[in-house]
Amino acid sequence: MALRAFLNDTARAVGFLSRIPVPAYVFEGDDGRLSRTVRAFAAAGVVIALPGAAVLAVMLAAGAGPLLAAVCAVTAQVLTIGALHEDALGDAADGFGGGRDREHALQIMKDSRVGSYGAVALVLILGLRITALSELVTATSPLAAAACVIGVAALSRTLMVWHWSALPSARTQGVAAGAGTPEKPALQTALVSGAILAILFVLPATSLFTTIVTLATAAFAAAVFTSLTRKKLQGHTGDTIGATQQVCEAAALIALAVSS
Repeated sequence: MALRAFLNDTARAVGFLSRIPVPAYVFEGDDGRLSRTVRAFAAAGVVIALPGAAVLAVMLAAGAGPLLAAVCAVTAQVLTIGALHEDALGDAADGFGGGRDREHALQIMKDSRVGSYGAVALVLILGLRITALSELVTATSPLAAAACVIGVAALSRTLMVWHWSALPSARTQGVAAGAGTPEKPALQTALVSGAILAILFVLPATSLFTTIVTLATAAFAAAVFTSLTRKKLQGHTGDTIGATQQVCEAAALIALAVSS
């Protein structure tokens, strides 16, 4: 029963975090809150990353160059999640960059239009992810690079949960407020499972040193972004939670590329 409940939470997390279709029965009795479901975010990250990792490995096996393969892999990732986290990053960047104060920043982040800060942030984050992934491909084998993509996906989604739990909700209404606060046992499960999954996929593909550097760099990026969010908003929003994933993924890929 415990395993079945965890698998159901994983399916719910996949449905919440991506465009991958999941069976309707996993949402039976679901009230929309994610307080417990967040424990499966790392496992969901593995599932969500499979299309991008597969595209990377297939492109490289077919003879594509590292840069082309990286662009196609990141494109597959963006399509799989429906640009959910990229949209969150753009909104957060606009709010942080253009907001005069907390309330103004929150108002800007509710606007669906992309401003100059958001546009620049999206260009930079996509450029960093693609470049770092192409460098990683050059330094490792196709399968090793694909495994790293999966490990980073699990790690970055784990750190979303940590960011979520580290701050109160900045709004009384909204996606994050309606989804609830991660339960302590769920947070602990997310952190442990995320670390284990990241190590299982990254360590065999690289080295112990690279794995430690990658985990530490991603955690540091999450801590810095969370500190900035606390300063700007005094709490999290759905946009800052999604932006955390993007920041941590980029940081982890850069660490992999540099230390491999």
